[in-house]
Amino acid sequence: MDEFDRRLLNRLQHGLPLEPHPYALLAAELNCTEEVLLARLQYLLDDGTLTRFGPMFDIEPLGGAFTLAAMSVPQNRFKEVAAQLRAMPEVAHNYQREHRLNMWFVLACESPEQVSATLERIEKETGLPVISLPKERTYHVGLHFSL
Repeated sequence: MDEFDRRLLNRLQHGLPLEPHPYALLAAELNCTEEVLLARLQYLLDDGTLTRFGPMFDIEPLGGAFTLAAMSVPQNRFKEVAAQLRAMPEVAHNYQREHRLNMWFVLACESPEQVSATLERIEKETGLPVISLPKERTYHVGLHFSL
């Protein structure tokens, strides 16, 4: 990662301008062309520096539903179960933790009923129980990492 990448990632953590050509405006801020900016962003995605780049929606006001979920997955099955979850379009992301509940993931679905059905499907397909931890209250945390 070079100095331009650091400046780009630091800037992107504060959101994109809400205007018809956000990348052109951002490129002007960073003293480069829109093409260079988009190419660097794609490179950071391709090399794994960024795992995801896109909008985050609060789906509940739109009628959707989500939950944080956790599982205790035997270590010898961890990669297998992680692959099963990655293949599911409802799974926004999953990650490993050093805890008895070692696999955590977020489900984003069109309805609360679909969340329940998806959790049941995961339990059936993996043979492992899933703990659902739905949101009780929303907090906005402005978390930014200076690079």
